[in-house]
Amino acid sequence: MMTRRPLLAALPLVPTILARAAHAQGELDKVQRKVFTAKSFHLESSVVMPEIVIAYETYGTLAPDGRNAVLLTHGYTSSQHMAGRYAGSDGAPTGAPNSAEGSWDGLVGPGKAIDTDKLFVVSSNMLGSSYGSTSPAFLNFYTREPYGPSFPDITLVDIVNAQRALLEGIGVRHLVAVAGPSFGGYQTFQWGVTHPGFVDGLVPVVSAPKGSGGQASVDALVSQLAKDPHWNNGWYYDRGGITGVLTEMRIATLKRYGIDEQLAQQFPDKALREAEIARRALGWAKAFDGNSLVTLRKAAVKFDAAKDFGKMKAKVLYVLSRTDKVFPPTLAPGVMAQLKTAKVDADYYEIDSEFGHSASGLDAAKWAPRLQDFMASLTKKRS
Repeated sequence: MMTRRPLLAALPLVPTILARAAHAQGELDKVQRKVFTAKSFHLESSVVMPEIVIAYETYGTLAPDGRNAVLLTHGYTSSQHMAGRYAGSDGAPTGAPNSAEGSWDGLVGPGKAIDTDKLFVVSSNMLGSSYGSTSPAFLNFYTREPYGPSFPDITLVDIVNAQRALLEGIGVRHLVAVAGPSFGGYQTFQWGVTHPGFVDGLVPVVSAPKGSGGQASVDALVSQLAKDPHWNNGWYYDRGGITGVLTEMRIATLKRYGIDEQLAQQFPDKALREAEIARRALGWAKAFDGNSLVTLRKAAVKFDAAKDFGKMKAKVLYVLSRTDKVFPPTLAPGVMAQLKTAKVDADYYEIDSEFGHSASGLDAAKWAPRLQDFMASLTKKRS
């Protein structure tokens, strides 16, 4: 006679069953925030920072030889939370909603284009940003006051060198690929020319190999921030911050990135849609530091990886979005010609999306197969 197992005895199995189901669906759960510290970090300017902190997340497992890693690089105003869901509020970057999908959640995870069953994925908050890495809001090592506008000028080379220090510090010996959108694409291109022997593949997305705008762009940004009554030449930390002007700027940025198209179905009423955009903008403005915007803009306008394409050894998949107004697809012919002239093994893919600059995450399914093929070609090369 069969004995029926008591229901209460079966309950402990429920979390395990749910976890297995989530894994089968390609989800990353229990993502945690981590921090790496480096001492005596040398900048390109010859300034030595006594200590830097780099916040990061990892997905998957590092192979014993340390050579199955992928680095994800994030955008100008976004965070290292590129995929998965947080285990709890303690793991979330400041201002990031708990359990929210990362911007590339459709591309990174078990069985996805960047397959965490096989690859160890590192996503780091870049030096100078506002989600846990050393930035202008950090206390100066010597004065114990915020760096503010006195934060040393950094470059894209400094940003990728900080990432290299992080990777080596956690046991990564070689990268299968570096991939990222927008400012993350800047970092991806920079990796290819700064550390050409350390990486096999590059996936710069909705981006370009050279910055634009020059010093005039930096001056315009500072003038915009200075409209906030608390600005005080960048020393606003004890004056209540500059949330007002940051919110206004964020609304404009979201609209340029295609937020109206993204929310049109969910909020068909324009007034409700505008309210939702303002709500999102305010959440970001409370988390992001205005001086970080300036620091990263300074780095962006000096950025030029194209001049060093001759150093590049990695294979490239360059990806743009059909409707992107920030990095329009008209950039592609020129960039691909430069790569070809430098004898770089490069291919181009255009995402047929209505979501503009946000297409790589919101329309992940439209280019995931091409990314998966590219990643397979790199891992095949490894084996």
